[in-house]
Amino acid sequence: MTISLLQRLTREDGAVAEFLVLLNQEADAMAQGRFMDLPLLAEHKSQLADRIAILRRHRENEQMTLGYGADRSGAEAAATAGGPLLQDAWRKLQANAAQAHERNHANGVMIHTHLDFTRQSINFLKSAGRPLYGPDGSHYSGSASGNRLAMG
Repeated sequence: MTISLLQRLTREDGAVAEFLVLLNQEADAMAQGRFMDLPLLAEHKSQLADRIAILRRHRENEQMTLGYGADRSGAEAAATAGGPLLQDAWRKLQANAAQAHERNHANGVMIHTHLDFTRQSINFLKSAGRPLYGPDGSHYSGSASGNRLAMG
């Protein structure tokens, strides 16, 4: 077993676990209607995704230094040859990465569902061909006269 590869797997897994926390925070924000939180979460996700990519490249370089391919099969071969600690670290990284992938997909579906609903609502409002409120604050209810909602 090589300590360096184990450390790289552990660091990469830690970053993926952090990414998973952000994904869960993103899902919670959407579920609770806190859409103003999303830009900051997206920024943090982007920064962490960049960091994960760098860590992955370092791990792949380490795999090649040890004589294994930089791809998934090379990582599996290196983990197998490295013994139980490397195998466990590799399995943990793969499990967290799969969970993050699934959560990211679910969040994407949630985002697109919200966007579709918003688009449909806007299109519905535009299809009426007239504004919902007049310049005096009257709400158009379908008849020629408006209902005043605000008195001033």
